[in-house]
Amino acid sequence: MSGVRLRRSCLAVPGSSPKMLAKASGLDADQVFIDLEDAVAPLEKTDATRQNAVDALRELTWTAPTRVVRVNDVRTQWCFRDISYIVEHAGDVLDAIMLPKVESAADVHFADHLLSQMEMALGLRRRIGLEIQIESPRGLMEITSIAAASTRIETLIFGPGDFAASVGMPALTVGAVDPDYGSDHWHYVLWRLLIAARSFGLQAIDGPYAQIRDPDGFRVVAQRSRTLGFDGKWALHPDQVALCNEVYSPSQVEFERAERILAAYASATGEDRLGAVMFEGEMIDEASRKMAEQVSARGRAAGMHRQSPS
Repeated sequence: MSGVRLRRSCLAVPGSSPKMLAKASGLDADQVFIDLEDAVAPLEKTDATRQNAVDALRELTWTAPTRVVRVNDVRTQWCFRDISYIVEHAGDVLDAIMLPKVESAADVHFADHLLSQMEMALGLRRRIGLEIQIESPRGLMEITSIAAASTRIETLIFGPGDFAASVGMPALTVGAVDPDYGSDHWHYVLWRLLIAARSFGLQAIDGPYAQIRDPDGFRVVAQRSRTLGFDGKWALHPDQVALCNEVYSPSQVEFERAERILAAYASATGEDRLGAVMFEGEMIDEASRKMAEQVSARGRAAGMHRQSPS
């Protein structure tokens, strides 16, 4: 996790609502993304809405350390203008562009080349990242080539609403669990996205849960992707931000145990020259060290205080 932007909670805010943008600026999310896509009606996909995003990026004081704009997808008439307007007017304070409904490496190449040209033309010193949303069977089939398409890519994101529609699921709530299935009907999609992300050193982000008044349901679906290894999840409401930060961080007990494993294994290999050793009732070895290291790294990235092993 060192040097990687922390993205446990990714808060979506409509670009057409200056009031909601102002409120979002003070929330304790790891990332806020200003949405110019699904949260904006077609007749509002104008320069006036794009300027709302620019004003928010430039004028508001953001608690979230990572600021992103989700543009419309490359097959629409709005994508080019979204990217060019936002980057021209706020590229120096923008961390990444989120590209939705990606279905091929060519979609990524379009955004990558456009950003490269604009960065050169504007003399931008910071390279703008890309976040890629997978929202269709075609996108999932092409996910390996998509993930490899640009070194700008920082995250792969699952979009459950459009994915459900594109495969014909009889679902009406975005991100909800279907109790009639008998298990997690998103498991295969999440697992495949995660494998592609990790293969290319990217973060994996779960999509939204639309029932914003159902914290227990949110926790259930979030815990499932967290157990697989996902880094974070979208939040559609301020109440979901704290849940994201909690679920996608190690508990204090997990963090402290990881730290103790690291200390015990370092002592075993360095002082005793042992490759495996008993620790708290179980055998630990190099694989145990790697597992503990990722838990410890997540805890440190989340700001947990390092404590001496007991």
